[in-house]
Amino acid sequence: MIRSSPELLDDVAALDAGDPGGMLRSIASSGAQVREAALLAGEAGVARLADDGRPRAVVVVGMGGSGIAGDVLAAVAGPSLPVPLVVHRDFGLPGWVGPMDLVVAVSCSGETVETLSALEEAVRRGCRLLVVGRDGSPLDDLGQRGRAVFVPVTQGRSPRASMWALATPLVVAGHALGLLHAPAEVVEEAAALLEQLADRCRRDAESLVNPAKRLAGQLDGALPLVWGTSPLSAVAAQRFASQLHENAEVVAVHGALPEAGHHQVAALDGPMAARVEAAGDVDDFFRDRADDLEQAGVLALVVLRDVEEHPTTALRADVCAELARERSVPVVQLRAEGTGRFARLASLVAVPDFASAYLALLQGTDPTPVEAVAALGARTSRA
Repeated sequence: MIRSSPELLDDVAALDAGDPGGMLRSIASSGAQVREAALLAGEAGVARLADDGRPRAVVVVGMGGSGIAGDVLAAVAGPSLPVPLVVHRDFGLPGWVGPMDLVVAVSCSGETVETLSALEEAVRRGCRLLVVGRDGSPLDDLGQRGRAVFVPVTQGRSPRASMWALATPLVVAGHALGLLHAPAEVVEEAAALLEQLADRCRRDAESLVNPAKRLAGQLDGALPLVWGTSPLSAVAAQRFASQLHENAEVVAVHGALPEAGHHQVAALDGPMAARVEAAGDVDDFFRDRADDLEQAGVLALVVLRDVEEHPTTALRADVCAELARERSVPVVQLRAEGTGRFARLASLVAVPDFASAYLALLQGTDPTPVEAVAALGARTSRA
C-alpha cells in the first residue's frame, strides 16, 4: 500500500481530483436525503399501511447498502418494538411469512436479484407490501402487481450513498404503524444533525478540527476493529465496516459489546496487534505512521458509544479500551449526539461515512467505483 502524506486531506483541489464521482458530496447530502425521503413517503401514502392494523411481523428484504435500511428500522424502534422484525438478505422468503405480515422490499437500483426474488414470493403469498426503490424499475413493476405502497428513490446515487433515502421511508412507515416513535420533529432532528456534522466534516475543514479527517488519519494502514456498545450503535459499527470495504477497499471487522468481549477481544493479543511499544503519540495526527505500524502492528480499535448502554457493557467498553492501549493498539471512541434514537444513529453514521471516503482518498483510492462487486454481478448474471 502506498500512503500519501496526511496533508493531502487539507488540499481541497487534490480531494476533488481524487473523488470524481463526488462521494464526499453524496455523503454531505444525508440531511437533505432524510427530508426528501420523509416527504416522498408521505406523498406515497405510507400511512395507508395502518389501515389493516398492525402486522403480525415485519420482514425487510434488501442487500448491501439497501439492506441496512432494515437494520436502521430496528435500531430506531429499539427494544419497545411490539412485533418481530426480520432483515432477510437472501433469495425467497422464510416459510412462515404470509398475508398477515408486512414485507418491505428495498433496492436502490430496483434490480437486485435477491430482493426481486423475495418480493415476487411476497406477492405470490399475498403479503402486505412496502417497496422502496427506483421509479419504473423491475422492483416497482413487481410491487404494482402486489398493490404495494411504493416510495421512489431519486438522484441516482449509489446504494451506499443513499442510506438515508432508503431508510427514512421505513422509519416514517414504522411511526404510522405504531411500531416506533418518529413524528416529524424526530425526523427533523436527525436531518438537522446530519447537516451539522456534514459542515464539521466538509472538504475545506482542516484536519485539526475535522473529526472525519482525523479518524481517517488514525486508521491509515490499520485493520479497524469496530464495535458498538448497544444494538443501535452496533448498526453504526456494521455500517462503518461496510463503508470501509466499499469506499476505501480495506478489510474491517465489526462487532458489538458485550458479545465482542467474549471472542473478538482476543485479537488484542494476536499477530495483528502490537508486539512492542508503539513509536510516538498514537493521538498525534501528523506522526510518522510507517514507523508506528512497523513496530505496533496494524490493529486499531474503534468504539462507537451510545448514550443508552447497559452499565456492565459500558464498563466493559472502558476496560477493553484500557486493554488495547496497554498493548499499544490505537483506540478511537466516538460518542452519539442528539436525543432521539434516529438522531443518535445518524450521528454515529455520519462521521464514519465521511472518514471512509477520506481514508480512500488518503490512500489514493477513488471511493466511488466498486469494481470487484460489479465484476461479481456481471459474471454471475451470465450463469
